[in-house]
Amino acid sequence: MRGIGRMSRESGLTVSALRFYDGVGLLSPAHVDPQSGYRFYAPEQVAVARLVAVLRRVGMPLAGIREVLEHRADPAHVDALLAGHVRALEAGLADARRALSAVPLLLEPLENPVSVTVPAPDLAAALRAVRFAAGSDPGLPVLASVLFDLADGVLSLVATDRYRLALATVPASEGSGFSAVVPVAVADEIAAVLGADTDADPDPDADPDTDTVTITVEGATITVRTDGAEVSGTLRDDAYPDHRGMPWDRWTPTGTATVDAEALRAAVAGAPERTSVREQDGVEFPVTELAVGPGGAVTVAPGGVGVNREFLLEAVDAGGGGQLMLSLDGPVAPLVLRSERSTSLLMPVRL
Repeated sequence: MRGIGRMSRESGLTVSALRFYDGVGLLSPAHVDPQSGYRFYAPEQVAVARLVAVLRRVGMPLAGIREVLEHRADPAHVDALLAGHVRALEAGLADARRALSAVPLLLEPLENPVSVTVPAPDLAAALRAVRFAAGSDPGLPVLASVLFDLADGVLSLVATDRYRLALATVPASEGSGFSAVVPVAVADEIAAVLGADTDADPDPDADPDTDTVTITVEGATITVRTDGAEVSGTLRDDAYPDHRGMPWDRWTPTGTATVDAEALRAAVAGAPERTSVREQDGVEFPVTELAVGPGGAVTVAPGGVGVNREFLLEAVDAGGGGQLMLSLDGPVAPLVLRSERSTSLLMPVRL
């Protein structure tokens, strides 16, 4: 038998950690002196404690450590648990990299002008694809904006009101990155100059090499210039929700289908009426229930995942028509609607 101090030295676990794992029933001493309360451990417990120390160092949650100990005689089960933890660590590292990529833009305000040139038709299409998702809650003024986020030669436009999120990308000329929170009033002026405030499709004959727009960010001002017009406005200095930290590449929906935008709109319009009330503000809204069958067929009928009907129709319209990719992953994960260059997320409704 060995006391807690010796056990700590031999296992690599601190005395406080050994006491904690005793308290939660993970690694209890073989004997506790009833008079002094001293803990004593058996020799065979050293290997178990060393295993716990290794798992603790790599950040495995308590439940995972417990499961490894319970199945340590089953190597295949333990291997699966360790592989799952490695995947979680890798995903966390990817999230950290995405978040840290924005740090240089947050260290100090942009004082020198930063400019980027993008195809005007693509910027117009991107504005159409995200504007519907911008917020209008006076208590959250930063969400009444469209984020212009330039990184790695791609300009991302993002809008969200907490219940839905829309993202569209535009190919951009190389240049220093920036992140600009553009108030919806300014975004609407830009859209008007580009013709993006209409329902017309982009001109397929437009030349992306000559039909361009220049976006310049200088301090708290954004300026958008076309051949014949210029729009300037003041940016918000609030922090916008971090879309880069979202696990876009890790969602593995259980149901995905290719749908025709017009057919989906018609199916939604013809579905039975149902309403729900939003808990946060008591607003009543119509609900559509969707499901993706084993063959990839989308059904609009009771029993599916509920989403705000108006939000769904706006997301379908923002996709630009034609073929869309619809993904569902149960009643607690977002519904995802993708077109060639835009993505809309709709939070499900509790039914």
